[in-house]
Amino acid sequence: MTRLEALKHAEARLREAGVLTPEAEAQQILRALTQEDAATFWLRRHEPLPQAVVHRLEAILRERVTRKPLQLILGTAEFFGLVLKVAPGVLIPRPETEGLVELALELLRDQPAPRVLDVGTGSGAIALALKHARPDAAVWATDTNPAAVALARQNAARLGLTIEVVEGAFTAGLTGFHLIVSNPPYLPEAYRREAPPELAWEPPSALYAGPEGLDVLRPLARVAQAALEPGGWLALELSPTHAHTMAEELEALGFSSVSVRKDLAGRARYLTARIG
Repeated sequence: MTRLEALKHAEARLREAGVLTPEAEAQQILRALTQEDAATFWLRRHEPLPQAVVHRLEAILRERVTRKPLQLILGTAEFFGLVLKVAPGVLIPRPETEGLVELALELLRDQPAPRVLDVGTGSGAIALALKHARPDAAVWATDTNPAAVALARQNAARLGLTIEVVEGAFTAGLTGFHLIVSNPPYLPEAYRREAPPELAWEPPSALYAGPEGLDVLRPLARVAQAALEPGGWLALELSPTHAHTMAEELEALGFSSVSVRKDLAGRARYLTARIG
């Protein structure tokens, strides 16, 4: 089986299983197995794959057609230029969350040596991306999930990035931040009935937040208000269905410069606000 034949075979298997992006995932699998970038893979597309790689490809496809997330099968996820270890029981980093990191960096542009907190860090994706982009930042990360805390610390060590990971809710009593950033659980409980099968492999506590999806965002906003330095920023990822609701609630709490930002698909996905 040549590389190109393997790619087409993987695409067909994934498409038949209902995977939403079969072409992209097939390419990702083959690149991971061959350890080749896209250009090299294409140049060698008519060369045969070693039999051991073909066997590994079939094993990966057998798992993926059950709709187990590809990141959990491969054990890693790419996020903002970093390769992070992922594990069962911890939220998998999402591509759209990279937009939240970009916003956070924009908010910190004129702040020297900022103090930053990532609430609900999961694998450590946001905190580590910010530390990598801003080595001068002092970065903390919190999570209530012990497995997430352990994984975030492991990723920090693997990447050689120094962040403080604390097991605790919201700010865990920490204060004095120039920026608090979070991708909290924000899906309403009713969404479980229509959620893609892949979500069943992830911890519900990292996805769902009550009837409206606001049971974490609302208390987080109040806690963040007390933990931010005057002039500090709050940056959130949230559902387009309640972005404007939360914007109004932040204004009612006394936040200023409240702004709903859109993701690459044009959906209201992020919310930024300033205290003081």
